[in-house]
Amino acid sequence: MRPLTIFLSRLIGLFTLVVSLAMALHRQSFIETAATLIHDRPLLLVLGMIALIAGLAMVFSHNVWSGGVLPVIVTLMGWIVLIRGLILLLLPPHAVVSLFEMFHFEELFYLYAAITFVLGFYLTYMGFRRSRP
Repeated sequence: MRPLTIFLSRLIGLFTLVVSLAMALHRQSFIETAATLIHDRPLLLVLGMIALIAGLAMVFSHNVWSGGVLPVIVTLMGWIVLIRGLILLLLPPHAVVSLFEMFHFEELFYLYAAITFVLGFYLTYMGFRRSRP
């Protein structure tokens, strides 16, 4: 297992674990923040730039499509972050709002929190289970 796969697994895993726990503890704050955020174009542009640079860094450094489930999930996470950054930067504001509404964030909030938790748990567990070479 590549050291970068282990590092990114730990980093992304712990991040998503903490975010999922915060989501469970502060549901209304997350819903209000997301609803407000999608209407703040300057902030979306900044977040899009941050996601773009993070996604590009992950894709350029870890674009691994073989070697087991863990490297592929880490690679997929990089591509997801990259695509999210591109969407936030390139789509017009009304399209971002429509896309957000399509995902029914408020109605499916706990499902999204659960998916985030399971992903974070898996990445964290696998990242710390593997010893660094």
